[in-house]
Amino acid sequence: MSAATLHAIGPLDGRYRGRLDTVSAHFSEYAYIKHRVEVEIEYFINLLKMSPPLPQLASMSPPSDALVAKLRAVYTNFTDEDATWVKTTEFKGGAAGGPPLATNHDVKAVEYFLKYKMVQMSSEPGLEALIQVKEFIHFGLTSQDINNTCYPLMIMRFWRDIYMPKLAHIVTTLDCFARQWAEIPLLARTHGQPASPTRMGKELMVFVHRLRAQMELIDAVPHCAKFGGATGNLNAHRVAYGDRDWISFANNFVEGLGLQRYQVTTQIEHYDNMAALFDACKRINVILIDLCRDIWTYISQGLFKQKTKAGEIGSSAMPHKVNPIDFENSEGNLGFANAIFGHLSEKLPISRLQRDLTDSTVTRNIGIPFGHTIVSFDSLIKGLMKLKLDEKAIRADVNSHWEVTAEAIQTILRREAVDGAYELLKEETRGEVVTEQSIGNFVKKLEGHPTIKLSAGVIAELGAITPSNYTGFFEPGVEVEAWAKSKLSKTTSGGVSSAVADCRKNLVGCFDY
Repeated sequence: MSAATLHAIGPLDGRYRGRLDTVSAHFSEYAYIKHRVEVEIEYFINLLKMSPPLPQLASMSPPSDALVAKLRAVYTNFTDEDATWVKTTEFKGGAAGGPPLATNHDVKAVEYFLKYKMVQMSSEPGLEALIQVKEFIHFGLTSQDINNTCYPLMIMRFWRDIYMPKLAHIVTTLDCFARQWAEIPLLARTHGQPASPTRMGKELMVFVHRLRAQMELIDAVPHCAKFGGATGNLNAHRVAYGDRDWISFANNFVEGLGLQRYQVTTQIEHYDNMAALFDACKRINVILIDLCRDIWTYISQGLFKQKTKAGEIGSSAMPHKVNPIDFENSEGNLGFANAIFGHLSEKLPISRLQRDLTDSTVTRNIGIPFGHTIVSFDSLIKGLMKLKLDEKAIRADVNSHWEVTAEAIQTILRREAVDGAYELLKEETRGEVVTEQSIGNFVKKLEGHPTIKLSAGVIAELGAITPSNYTGFFEPGVEVEAWAKSKLSKTTSGGVSSAVADCRKNLVGCFDY
């Protein structure tokens, strides 16, 4: 662990930093600056591509493939040194080729960086004219045209490349477990009390179906950008070139980045769709908290054991312990993430009049809940891979509660029109210790009952009921691959399908214990 991580204020940049390179690549300050540079460069390229060209850009329009590649290399080859140049210009000033004094403005510092780069490029043969058009960097824009395009772009890429595949890994693992354990009877507990038996596989499949439904909903949330000038009306564009269709230009530019453009805004985006995505993430996390608590309980009941690893310690005082720490860690991080997601979704859609600055400091924390979510996903996956089903303990548990067959018996008696069937079983079982023998004795009483007349077939039917075979129906449904292909968008299903395939490879040998 480096000195920087040792002195970090929060665990994401400290204890968990080594697990979060993918999150940092999307939400760090470096990533934010890089995305700003990308949006500015792509906007400039789109200006150069206008037809007919803007008069002041005619000498470079349309841009050659070589020029476009050169411009895009500014962000594709963006370095730590480049990011440092931008931050120096913002906070201190005096960066090579930059203004001598601090801008105290982050987007303006990016603009100066790009103008500096264009001055450098203009010294190359064939690019001399760049120095004449550098004022078209950030032309007609406000900071929020850049920021409110960057953030949805950052979120969309993270969500598509990291979040959804990682969640698909969890869903696939649960799906495999559910199918493997489809016939394992499980004593259900409602209100903490023994209830009609179910199956271990079915109980895990409940979470698969819940998560898949939420993944479909979150996949439908559009990733939208605001791109319309100082107050959303493209005023500066219209006053400079009133004969151009700037609305279509802005729409095409934003759609070229893979986003949708809000058509009517203030200076900033509404954040309504972003809030919807955060709320969807919260719902998914709530489902996973529910899963963590259920698995934790099954472990505490002895129905699951956990695979151990040499050198690991469960308790500083009790050497025997193998604690369910992965599920506890996951639950804690999910809860913390949800607290931040909740604030983001409640605060961001609110801004005074055409804009105040409260969204700026808040949006800088968008990576925080995603970071804690990824930590929780990884801990949950780690915990699931440690699970060893104790089938003997599960069957012993269910078979020690014969009172749960009361529902089955009274249902058959009601089918046979036995008056007061429910009451008969209630008198026999409620608050009593019910055993296989006592249920057998009850069935025998029915066989010779003076007023209740049941056929030998029905008596045999009643006698065949056990806690282990009274488990109802369970239809697992389609495999994860088929679901993803049919229910998710093409841009999402590709990464999800790859994650599913990788997960299946990792599960090979998982049940060899």
